[in-house]
Amino acid sequence: MGAGPAGASLALLLARRGLPVDLIDATGRGGRPFRGEGLMPSGLAALAAMGLQPLPPAVAQRPLAAWSFFLDGELLFEAPEPMGSPLPCTLIDQDTLLQELLAQASRLEGFRFHAGQAATDLLEQDGRIAGVRLADGSALEADLVVACDGRESMLRRKAGLELESAPSPLDVLWFRLEAPGSEALVHWLAGRFVTVVGAAGSYALFPSARGGVQLGWAIEPGGAAPAPTPASPGEWLALWARDAPEPLARLLRSLVAAAVQGPVRLPVRVGLCPCWQRPGLLLLGDAAHPMSPLRAQGINMALRDALVAARHLEPALLEAEPAAIDAATAAIAARRLPEIRRIQQLQQEEARRADLLRRRHRLRSLLARTARWSGPLLERRWRATQWELRNGVEAIATDL
Repeated sequence: MGAGPAGASLALLLARRGLPVDLIDATGRGGRPFRGEGLMPSGLAALAAMGLQPLPPAVAQRPLAAWSFFLDGELLFEAPEPMGSPLPCTLIDQDTLLQELLAQASRLEGFRFHAGQAATDLLEQDGRIAGVRLADGSALEADLVVACDGRESMLRRKAGLELESAPSPLDVLWFRLEAPGSEALVHWLAGRFVTVVGAAGSYALFPSARGGVQLGWAIEPGGAAPAPTPASPGEWLALWARDAPEPLARLLRSLVAAAVQGPVRLPVRVGLCPCWQRPGLLLLGDAAHPMSPLRAQGINMALRDALVAARHLEPALLEAEPAAIDAATAAIAARRLPEIRRIQQLQQEEARRADLLRRRHRLRSLLARTARWSGPLLERRWRATQWELRNGVEAIATDL
């Protein structure tokens, strides 16, 4: 259930092994204006194990060149990719990745895609989940239901599996800066992920794999944008320019208002399900562990979930014995939970450091004035904190 990164990739992997797979998705996979674009080396490694590395040409993609950090308009440091990883972080258009996964799965016998069809309930038989009830009233029976239906998972609630919510480190207002006028901004970014922190607030921007620029403006969790809230695209551009380095500030001020799309506020929910399974049911991806948007861990952890799940489920589903299937789902959760806990901890720590810079004007000003000396020290510290966020906590088997 759910044709996002976890559901679509798991469906493809299982269908390749000749298993009958029904993939249900209520949305029909229509394009969304804002979706995670960052594939870390950990996610790229998972795709490589799926036979999708190099990424197919149909997937819009842009390798990231560097990470740049500006405080009060001064460059603190810049860390070039790939930062010791096998591959650089790569920006992708997630919609085209999902379309490629579904296209490959649709060519396999036994795969069926129920686009635009919602599941409304779980079917139970003798204490075991035995399938789902669809919105049209029909029943779809299954040896195993895999819930990949997102952070607000209906199947998780129906199964009575509790999500332990954690405080969200931040909320984000998302904008897209598109033509006309964004071309010069894309050229200035030169493939970099740029973070700007100053008295007015903090934001990050990067060249989108879909074209144009994507910009995220950080706000207090559950709160509003800084007062007074900008009422027009021109006011937003002026706000971003206030703390930007001069070349970026000049480009932002010259951007036409028609190029600014947004803001769109996507709900940020962070949590972890301590139990991912019931007999006949398994949670994966955001249904099991909604992630903070920091470092795009949602898509990367979902792909790693699917890879581990496929490896354990294939023999169990071929055996078709309930006890074997339930043992496999328990093994999947046991394998994935430690990494998810660690990644969420690292995201919280990074959010606290960013919040400290946003709030402490004197500290930010001191670091900006001494960037020539403090920058290299902070870069080394930052690189060390990024290793697990980029590469995963541990290697996962890729011998499917």
